[in-house]
Amino acid sequence: MSGAEATTDGVTPSDRSEAIRVEARRLGFDAVGVTDADAIPDARARLDAYIALGRHGGMDWLARDPDRRGSPRGLWPDARSVVAVALNYGPAGDPMALLDHPDRGIVSVYARNRDYHDILKRRLKELARWMVGRFGGELKVFVDTAPVMEKPLAAAAGLGWQGKHSNLLSREHGSWLFLGTLYTSLELAPDQPSDGHCGSCRACLDICPTKAFPAPFQVDARRCISYLTIEHKGHIEVEFRAAMGNRIYGCDDCLAVCPWNKFARSTKEPGFLPRAELTAPRLRDLAELDDASFRALFAGSPIKRTGRDRFVRNVLIALGNSGDIDAVPLLERLTGDASPLVRAMAVWALSRLLPADAFAARRDDLMVRETDPEVRREWRDG
Repeated sequence: MSGAEATTDGVTPSDRSEAIRVEARRLGFDAVGVTDADAIPDARARLDAYIALGRHGGMDWLARDPDRRGSPRGLWPDARSVVAVALNYGPAGDPMALLDHPDRGIVSVYARNRDYHDILKRRLKELARWMVGRFGGELKVFVDTAPVMEKPLAAAAGLGWQGKHSNLLSREHGSWLFLGTLYTSLELAPDQPSDGHCGSCRACLDICPTKAFPAPFQVDARRCISYLTIEHKGHIEVEFRAAMGNRIYGCDDCLAVCPWNKFARSTKEPGFLPRAELTAPRLRDLAELDDASFRALFAGSPIKRTGRDRFVRNVLIALGNSGDIDAVPLLERLTGDASPLVRAMAVWALSRLLPADAFAARRDDLMVRETDPEVRREWRDG
């Protein structure tokens, strides 16, 4: 059936798609597009190749259920069409400006206020209820919480294209889009996918502090600061720590340098506007957080899911890179923290801030009480 042919209710797939676009815009979505459920036939093969190379790191969930993740029909056989939506979270200023202030922590733009999952899913459910009331059919709503290939589907639906850093790029919004998808049993008329417009540009590849891009359109999560500071559960390898600088949760460098951001606008969504305490937080203040104060500060934030220990681990790496000698007393206290992750990075930070002889003196005094092998290794190698 073509997009112009009427269905049994007298409404064509094209009519449905256009009505959905209008309603999605009314609900506040900044971009919306439609694609077929079988629009990304090569996604499974690309996922398999990525997993085979081990580039997913510790994100084992990416390797689970490959048939379900590889296509919408694999997840839900009744899916016929996919509606892809996006909300703009563009920052008002340069996300990289704080790199010049090493005593302050950089939190990725997306995490400086409310959890986008909640905001986007609530609005997407409103669209789903409207579609059922208007056209019937069955629906499933996803916002980064199921085996769904959001970026390839959004590209197939014409919202933009996947750039050389693998993230979605838009002519209108640049790098800054949160994505959601809605699977439906309805037949809808698809939009045309967008062509890529990266050309010969390598800005996103060349800016990466940890060289996480083996080649254009490929990313090795094991080297990515966003992965290391958010998803990685263990000790961060020494080779990446200095390059992390003062990035304590995520990294926006490859997004921020994209030339297409000259067309981007700052977000007007109140839940995405940065909280004052997360625009330039002082590292020493964040390192002081215990579990209760961490939970209170990050209630309703995506940062809360990382947990206090991993977050403070990141903060201590940033302190080690800061040159802030006044942080030494705090770091010495944290060498006695209950978490081995925190103790180890407190030791590493001390090794960076103190002269070698001063660090050695503290090592003789403090290492004797340490039982964790990773923390002992930091004392030994510092």
